[in-house]
Amino acid sequence: MKAPLPVVRILRVKAILLPLLAAAILAGLSWGSGGGGPEALFRALVGLPVDDPVLADIFWKIRLPRVLLAALTGAVLALGGLVFQALLRNPLAEPYILGISGGAAIGAILGILAGLPRYPWGSLASFAGALGTVGLLVLFASWKTALGKDALLLSGVMINAFCGAVILFLISVTSDVRLFNILSWLMGDLSLAAMEQVALLAAVTAACATGLFFLSHGMNLLLLGPDAARSLGVPLEALRWALLILTSLMVGVSVSLCGLLGFVGLVMPHLLRLLFGPDHRVLVPACVLAGASYMILCDLLARVLPRQGEMPVGVVTALIGAPAFIVLLRRAAR
Repeated sequence: MKAPLPVVRILRVKAILLPLLAAAILAGLSWGSGGGGPEALFRALVGLPVDDPVLADIFWKIRLPRVLLAALTGAVLALGGLVFQALLRNPLAEPYILGISGGAAIGAILGILAGLPRYPWGSLASFAGALGTVGLLVLFASWKTALGKDALLLSGVMINAFCGAVILFLISVTSDVRLFNILSWLMGDLSLAAMEQVALLAAVTAACATGLFFLSHGMNLLLLGPDAARSLGVPLEALRWALLILTSLMVGVSVSLCGLLGFVGLVMPHLLRLLFGPDHRVLVPACVLAGASYMILCDLLARVLPRQGEMPVGVVTALIGAPAFIVLLRRAAR
């Protein structure tokens, strides 16, 4: 029997995280290398003149698409980590570490080298790469080995390393102007965000996140183990493939637009479980809101920390996420 939806807890999560997301969006719009600030943003919001007329264009034409794309990417990656940790029952699972993002990157790079437009064909190539990597991961993890529960993590690390080698090979055989575009994109690039990209990722994220929310009770039962889930009437294979396809689609489109952004799917689900408990019906909306806020703030740091210019946002997520991965790995080993 399906447990009743925890409406009160979901509303409590939204009451906590929606103001955080709003504050992150305002901060992302207010600050950057082009100047501005909260006062200038407020004046632009209410239609008052600002000291520098160029700031209005910076706010709405440059920062707004970038902030929205960062929010959607953060939501996708946090959801991806949540799904893989439930599906594979491994606290260290997330799209980047398991090589899913790497597979999506290979598909996207092949699309770039083939001259395909980034959307929709580049995004479809990225999705195909992510889904192919998921298939390999499931195949390798299903083999009976002496590694036991560590087989999944080690398979993902191996696939991730292989994807990295393929990416380097593709870069090494590229000698034209596309090389710089591929390199900057691989490090996690939100600087060329446009509203067309935002619309595409928003549509995919809304559809996939809605599907994942309806499957969240099944994710709760997956944590009990395959035998227990089957005995409770869960159509295990159908649920697994639905989760894999929805997550691979989200991650594939996100990677095709923003490049490789690691460890977001590792950090956010663990933090949210500590705050709100293990119920995935609560964690799915929490990951959407908190993941969006986290990525906006990471992108803000990438823009304001350097004295000149900006750094790739993937550098910031790795600097935060890699130590968190080491801590979680140490805890899992105990």
